[in-house]
Amino acid sequence: MNDVTVVGAGPTGLMVAGELALAGVDVAVLERRPTPDLLGTRARGFHARTIEIFDQRGIADRFLAEGRAIRGMSFAGTALEVDLLPSRHPYTLGLSQSEIERILRGWVEELGVPIHCGLEVTGFGEDDAGIEVHLAGGDRRRTAYLVGADGGRSVIRRAADIEFVGTDASRSHLIAEVEVTEEVPTGIRQDDVGIHGINVMEDGQTVGIVVTEQQVGSAADPTLTDLSAALTAVYGTDFGIHAPSWISRFTDATRQAAAYRRGRVLLAGDAAHTHPPTGGQGIGLGVQDAVNLGWKLAQVVQGVSPEALLDTYHAERHPATARVLTNVMAQALLQRGDARTLAIRDTFAEILGFEGPRAHLAGLLSGLDVAYDLGAGHPLLGRRMPDLDLTTAHGRRRVFELLHEARPVLLNLGEPGSIDISPWAARVRVVDAEVVDAEVVDVGQAGAWVLPVVGSVPAPAAVLIRPDGHVAWVGDGTPAGLSDALTTWFGPPVTNGAA
Repeated sequence: MNDVTVVGAGPTGLMVAGELALAGVDVAVLERRPTPDLLGTRARGFHARTIEIFDQRGIADRFLAEGRAIRGMSFAGTALEVDLLPSRHPYTLGLSQSEIERILRGWVEELGVPIHCGLEVTGFGEDDAGIEVHLAGGDRRRTAYLVGADGGRSVIRRAADIEFVGTDASRSHLIAEVEVTEEVPTGIRQDDVGIHGINVMEDGQTVGIVVTEQQVGSAADPTLTDLSAALTAVYGTDFGIHAPSWISRFTDATRQAAAYRRGRVLLAGDAAHTHPPTGGQGIGLGVQDAVNLGWKLAQVVQGVSPEALLDTYHAERHPATARVLTNVMAQALLQRGDARTLAIRDTFAEILGFEGPRAHLAGLLSGLDVAYDLGAGHPLLGRRMPDLDLTTAHGRRRVFELLHEARPVLLNLGEPGSIDISPWAARVRVVDAEVVDAEVVDVGQAGAWVLPVVGSVPAPAAVLIRPDGHVAWVGDGTPAGLSDALTTWFGPPVTNGAA
């Protein structure tokens, strides 16, 4: 019996498995596809915070070596200045989902996680001792916990009877890569129906297409005939499309699971929330789910923390994702080309002529401004910890390098050796350090950058960083509240050397 079984070997499922493996949890991944190359969705990259998360695990370079940095981001057609984002990675990384999955799969396999392809999960049964996963063909597998990362039509979510709340589709779009026999007009066009675009791929023969259908398409997999009809309705011809590499349909339906946890079952990624791909948020939201859930589930499995810790997964990720979904719905709506929508776009463009609104949206779209509600305190509390350059007893280090093992870190920026957390020493790494050349920026815009002084707020003397990179406690020179924070997030104290 595995400690945890993850259903779905997409980016979210692979990231959850990697996080659990780093914590020493026995985890296995079940994937319905017979081979990992048969993708059902076609993401095209991710934004700054997702790159930072990969950097926290020491694998960002694998993606950067194969992706393309795109130093541009927009909302409703208005450009946002990504170069001003407070990150070492102020850009979007263009990379196909197949490549993203391949890189993550390689990392997970290095960590020793088995990925079983061709196994279709049909449901599960739960008892006090664990979960019995039901497979097509009648086989069964036992596991202590089950993570559903199996997409928008999640079998796990349905079997857990978790409501999927949101809006139905009002439009559908086809995306595809095909060959053509006629010359195609490249670029984007908009009309009363929606947005359409064609671009020629690097091989010079294949074209990438996105086209809004005249009516909402069916739930069935789209065909070349469907694509031909949609293109003809917009362009008057289908350009002689043939030899499709793939064709997919997405809609503007937006839904979110009412609960991310039910007993021993947890949801992540598209199984927990679906939305149109406008703004490129999908993979980033799933990866953030994974790193928020992984270490918490590991501690519960290992008996370090009570099961109540798993409730903080929903409490933190549900509202953070709901905020993004609202923004994505607004962006999708503004893709229409009718006069009323254009009037709204023009109004947004006028508002986004000001730096404050542009910075606000850049922080939201990049994922850098996520702030979990951990109570009142220093502006850093609940936010991501910036990747500062540090001087330590072991030389120059970056903050993200300290998180490669997915362990919590108490970063002591005050007097070396001044903080004693002996009862948690087996769980939390203490690093005495000094900040090198920190830059002064506003904490409130697109995340925070630690500095000698943050506006009128003194820089912290110590910071407790969770494995997901978010700040759990900030100290001002005294340990007030530190024991409570350590207990809340990393279990009760021990005095006998036990973990």
